[in-house]
Amino acid sequence: MGKVAAAVCTVAVCAAALVVVRRQMKSSGRWAKAEAILREMEDKCGAPTENLRQVADAMTAEMHAGLASDGGSKLKMLISFIDNLPTGDEKGLFYALDLGGTNFRVIRVQLGGKESTIRRESEEFSIPPHLMVGSSHELFDFIAGALAKFVATENEDFHVLPGKLRELGFTFSFPVRQLSIASGTLIKWTKGFHIEDAVGEDVVGELTKAMQRVGLDMRVAALINDTVGTLAGGKYNNPDVVAAVILGTGTNAAYIERTHAIPKWQGPLPKSGEMVINMEWGNFRSSHLPLTEYDQSLDAESLNPGEQIFEKLMSGMYLGEIVRRVLMRMAEEASFFGDNIPPKLHIPFIIRTPDMAAMHHDNSSDLKVVGCKLKDVLEVHNSSLKMRKMIVEICDIVASRGARLAAAGIFGILKKLGRNTVKDGEKQQRSVIAVDGGLFEHYTKFRNCLNRTLQELLGEDTAENIVTELSNDGSGTGAALLAASYSQYLQIEGSSS
Repeated sequence: MGKVAAAVCTVAVCAAALVVVRRQMKSSGRWAKAEAILREMEDKCGAPTENLRQVADAMTAEMHAGLASDGGSKLKMLISFIDNLPTGDEKGLFYALDLGGTNFRVIRVQLGGKESTIRRESEEFSIPPHLMVGSSHELFDFIAGALAKFVATENEDFHVLPGKLRELGFTFSFPVRQLSIASGTLIKWTKGFHIEDAVGEDVVGELTKAMQRVGLDMRVAALINDTVGTLAGGKYNNPDVVAAVILGTGTNAAYIERTHAIPKWQGPLPKSGEMVINMEWGNFRSSHLPLTEYDQSLDAESLNPGEQIFEKLMSGMYLGEIVRRVLMRMAEEASFFGDNIPPKLHIPFIIRTPDMAAMHHDNSSDLKVVGCKLKDVLEVHNSSLKMRKMIVEICDIVASRGARLAAAGIFGILKKLGRNTVKDGEKQQRSVIAVDGGLFEHYTKFRNCLNRTLQELLGEDTAENIVTELSNDGSGTGAALLAASYSQYLQIEGSSS
C-alpha cells in the first residue's frame, strides 16, 4: 500500500512539475513573441540621420513648390500678409481674442517698450453647445459680449490713450483664406462647429459687426493663427527668431521668408522685403517618412484619411494612440497581458500622450508610475517589471521617432533659408526657432531628443548658433503684439514723420 501511495505521489509531483514547465514555456514563448513585435516596430520606426536628411530635403522641395503656386504642394505655404513683426519698442494697451475651439480667451496687455515688462490679464470663456450649431450671428454676438465685459474690467494699470480706439489681434484657428492682414474668409468650420451661414464670409467683418451691436468700439488690427502668433511673440523677445513651431495637440510651422522667393506673391512688395509664411506643415508627407502598420491603420480609421500624415507621426494628439495600437497587437498575438485582453485597451485614444510621457519619464527602480498608469488607464492590476520595461521601450521608440522627424522638419526650414551650414570665410548668423505647445514644454525626453537630433543634423560648428526656445502663449500674447505692430496710430505717426 505504501508503495502505491508513493507512486501516486510521484505521479502527482511530476504532473505538477509538468504544469509548471508548460507555464514557463508558454510565458517564455509569450515574451519572445512580444519581443519580436517590439523589435519589428523599432526597425520600422527607425529614423537614421541619412533618412532624416532625405525627409528634410523633401520638406525643402515642398516648400519651394508651395511658394511657387497654390495647390502645387502638400504644404499650403499660406501668405500671412505679416511683413512687420514686433521689435520690442511697441507701447500702449492692446487686446487679443483667441478662438481655437470650444473655449476662447480674451487677453489685454500693456506694453511699455524695451524699458518695461509686459503687463497681462486674461479670462477664458466656454461656448455653449447650442451656439456651435446655431448661426454665426449668435456665436459672434456671444463672443463680442464676453469681450465687452472683459474690457469693462480695465483698471488703472491698463489704459488706452485719450482719443484712441482699443485695438485687437484676432487668433482664429479655423481654415481661413487670408485676404489681408486684417481680413480672411472662412473656408469651413472644424472642431465640432456646424455653422453654415458664415462659410465664405469675412470673419473679421463678422466680429466687427458683432462688437458694434454690443456697443464695443474696437478695431481688429490683425487676423492670425496660433503659429504666426508664436513667431510674433518669439520675435518680440528675441530678434534672432526666424521661425516658429507648434508642438502640442497638433503641429504646424511658420517662418520669415524673403519676398523675392515667393513667386505666387502678386501684391506690391513690402518695404521690409520679408513675409511670414504659414506652412501648415502637418500635411507634409514623403516616401521617406518611416511609416508602420500602426500609422497606416490609425490614418485609415481617422476622420481625415490621407491627410495630416506628418502630424499623425509626431503630435500630442496621436503619440499615445500609436502606443495603444502596439500594445493591442502584442495583446492579441503574444498574450502580453495574459489570456484576456484588457477591455479598456480596445478604446481608441484611451492612452493620452501625457500618460505616455509619465510612463516614459519613470525613473523608479520598479517603474511604479508605469504600474499605476496601467492600473488607472487600462485597469491592468498585475503587471510584471518585464512588462513595464517593454512599455517604456515602446514609448521611447514612438517619442524618439516623432522628435527626430520634428527636428528634420526644422532642418528643412533652415536649409530653405540657407542657415543650415557655415560657409567658408563667413560668420554664421544666430538663428532661433520659437516653439510653443505642451508636447515640447512638458515632454522632456521628446524635447531633448529633438534638440540632440537637430545638432546631429547641423553638425557641431553650425549647431553652436542655432537653438530652439520655448515661446509661451503665442496664440494669445502674440496676437496682441501683432495688433501693436499693425496699429493704425503707428501708421499715422509713420506717415506724418
